[in-house]
Amino acid sequence: MKKILKYIAHYWYAYLFAIACMVTAIVLDMLYPVITKSIVDDVIIKGRTELLGGLLLAIVMIGVGRSVGGYLKEFTFDAVSIKIAAKLRKDLFAHIEGLSMDYFDDTNTGELMARVKDDVDAVWNSLGYVGMLIIEVAIHISMVLYCMFALNWKLAFLPLGVMVLMGAVAIYMERKLDDIYEAISEENAQLTTIAEENLAGVRTVKAFAREKFEIQKFLSHNQRYYNLNMQQAKVLVRFYPMFQFTGKLLPVVMVIIGGFQVIHGEMTLGSLVAFSEYCRNIVWPMEMLGWLTNDLSSAVASCKKINRIYRQEPSVKEPGHPVVLEQVEGDISFEHVSFSRGEQKILEDVSFSLPHGNTLGVMGATGAGKTSMVNLLMRFFDVGAGSVKLDGVDVRKLSLGQLRSSIGTVMQDVFLFSDTISENIRMGQRETVGSPAMVHAAGIAQARGFIETMPETYETIIGERGVGLSGGQKQRISIARAIAKQNPVLVLDDSTSALDMETEYEIQKSLDALDATKIIIAHRISAVRRADEIIFLEDGRIKERGTHEELLAKKGLYYNTYVAQMGVALE
Repeated sequence: MKKILKYIAHYWYAYLFAIACMVTAIVLDMLYPVITKSIVDDVIIKGRTELLGGLLLAIVMIGVGRSVGGYLKEFTFDAVSIKIAAKLRKDLFAHIEGLSMDYFDDTNTGELMARVKDDVDAVWNSLGYVGMLIIEVAIHISMVLYCMFALNWKLAFLPLGVMVLMGAVAIYMERKLDDIYEAISEENAQLTTIAEENLAGVRTVKAFAREKFEIQKFLSHNQRYYNLNMQQAKVLVRFYPMFQFTGKLLPVVMVIIGGFQVIHGEMTLGSLVAFSEYCRNIVWPMEMLGWLTNDLSSAVASCKKINRIYRQEPSVKEPGHPVVLEQVEGDISFEHVSFSRGEQKILEDVSFSLPHGNTLGVMGATGAGKTSMVNLLMRFFDVGAGSVKLDGVDVRKLSLGQLRSSIGTVMQDVFLFSDTISENIRMGQRETVGSPAMVHAAGIAQARGFIETMPETYETIIGERGVGLSGGQKQRISIARAIAKQNPVLVLDDSTSALDMETEYEIQKSLDALDATKIIIAHRISAVRRADEIIFLEDGRIKERGTHEELLAKKGLYYNTYVAQMGVALE
């Protein structure tokens, strides 16, 4: 809640202006029954018709002033709430982007999408129209009660008691709805996750004929979402009619009781008419208490969810006083590196040195820790023991911006955005990656052939996650993206697995000519055999290391992999 209050405080002047307009409009509303009283008592009963023109003009002026004040009030609340929602959504997204990889490993995408969209919308609603009405109801009721007590203090105690009772019911209802909205928000995130996963993986679903299973899974969560919303509806149905019934009954009771006072000469007929007007003015706030409580409960639940994300801190943080390298050469070293996730050991006592311009090949079975080496180099995670160094400096002492901008990476899971091929290669860096550099990178990645045969060539829009492209085409665009950055370090994590041997060979030859330090992680011997050094990981440890020829001569794990892939045993 403190986070939201900071946004409100930033626009305090706008809210103050809107509330001033609101108060002006409410004060004008309070004047209308006074004029009505004068028309009845002075004009109709006493016959002072000369006052009628002025009183009618006053009614018109009140109407005009009320309309202007109402317009300015609503426009200001809407404009400010839109600005706050946009800033909140931007800041929340930036905070999420700044969290470490371990948070995303434990949090599903659908939940984050629900927080950024639906929950921010609920807060937006509470800071705009709903928030405006809550403030207006509070001020309106206070002024109406003041006017009632000023007009007839004895008669005013009944509506005051009714308002206190309705306020207590609204608070009780809000507490009942709070837990329900918490559960609705959670289930909305689950539904969003399932829908997002199935739409993104629709080809896999269809390939395994899992449509019925996935539909059933969606329906089970949809039923839960339905049940929770029905609980919300039952709470509202139970309490909301009380507000409406009380709102309709109160003016009638007031007129009856006031009528007896008029008969006994305790108040004038004009005062009764004015009092009944004030009663009608207090009815609409009572009728809206249920609806406002409903929306306020939703906003409070959403605010809790958003604050829960803000309480998350990145496990990998920028150093307080980072070392700034004047020029990154690309010397990499792992010194007795160990790394674990929870109770699981992933890397243990891994050491190697990779000078600038050299190539390191990394092989090993699935789960041996190959990709974790890349994650540690780029500081997606921090080492448990030992150190990872770039140009002799521990990566934990470098700024994340300089470290990661110095490494061009082709990840194992190729991700392409729903945009043009050009934007996917440049990754939004049109100023630094010109068209010639982009085309050159595509040539090295052996991607020019298929790109330049497309209708719009590099401006062809590809579908989400590269839908419409083959696995090999996606990999080649991803390789071109990494090369186009022209970084001193290039990491290829199983990036040619979908390519044929001939294309892979051409890419390897082109990569040899690049003036960059290269780490090539692969399962295929053909991808690493040209490396200056090859390490073979098993259970997170380096079991073998050497050149292609040296490892074959050892006739160990690397040799067995070679024989399995080539189908030929060496003498």
